[in-house]
Amino acid sequence: MSQQVLSQQEIDALLVAMDSGEIDTEDGPEEKGSPKVKPYDFRRPVRLSKEYLSTITMVFEDFSKLASNLLSTQLRRPVETKIAAIEQVSFDEFVHSVPSFTLMGVFQSKPLNGLQILEINPQFSLQMIELLCGYTDISTEEVLASKATFTDIEMAILEDVMKSLLHSFETAWKDIKEIDVTLEHTETKPQLLQTMSPNEPVILVTLSVSLENQRTYINMCIPYIFFEDILDKLSFKNWFHSGKEFDASERGQLASSLNRVPVDIEVLLGESQMNVSDFLGMEEGDIIQLDHKTSRPLTMNVENKPYFKVKPGRLENKLAVEILKFTGGESDDE
Repeated sequence: MSQQVLSQQEIDALLVAMDSGEIDTEDGPEEKGSPKVKPYDFRRPVRLSKEYLSTITMVFEDFSKLASNLLSTQLRRPVETKIAAIEQVSFDEFVHSVPSFTLMGVFQSKPLNGLQILEINPQFSLQMIELLCGYTDISTEEVLASKATFTDIEMAILEDVMKSLLHSFETAWKDIKEIDVTLEHTETKPQLLQTMSPNEPVILVTLSVSLENQRTYINMCIPYIFFEDILDKLSFKNWFHSGKEFDASERGQLASSLNRVPVDIEVLLGESQMNVSDFLGMEEGDIIQLDHKTSRPLTMNVENKPYFKVKPGRLENKLAVEILKFTGGESDDE
């Protein structure tokens, strides 16, 4: 097959046409049957599948609700926290994503492995300090610009808030795993953190915090080894399928437990309306006319739902009803 060699003038003409947009430089359509190539970054390995991340998202949604209630109670101002992002990154990326001066608490969740980090944005930290100390103005931009560290009193206040948030973190995980969270130490310079290697894969959970029309962030850095022992519990399949059949003994035990549950049963004979003067003038022997004919069956309600049609009568000098028809909890007006 002969190949055509382009001259320099033809090459220059092609370059000019490409620059002007006359020639489309985008790739043509993929051929049928050609394999699809998906890029993969080996420096940022994806350790947790989407199914596991969905469960983790549910846990941190509970944590965000608990944190909102906690902060609103402590600060006596409405605080709203929501999940902004959940990413799988390296520890080095997390360190470079937070401010050079911030509040970080390193904590451990026994019996799970690894050290986790709770990072609270310095702007939100100063807002909490001012509110907890009695200030009403929470504009912290000027203070933050000149701030290089927290005082001992400020750190004591912030550590108290951080311990409360970690208790909420512990509560949010109790349906998955009972953990005991302990705050190891606090740090204000992310460059000084030596809790894990720079390339360690971590889950970075970012929560947006809204306070007095000001939006800041709270980050949680959780290493992959934290999830290694609970991967089976992060799967929805293990939540809803135990892997064993429902045997007859369990069925009998369940039926026996249900048989002891009390239910309210009532039979309505009928209704009638009267004014107050007629009611006050009632005497023994007076007859009240109801809106229900004696020839029609009555309705038996079980927990305020109509389940049976019945006929009234007596049994051993006691009022009783005879069941005529099952209506299945739906009204059957006749």
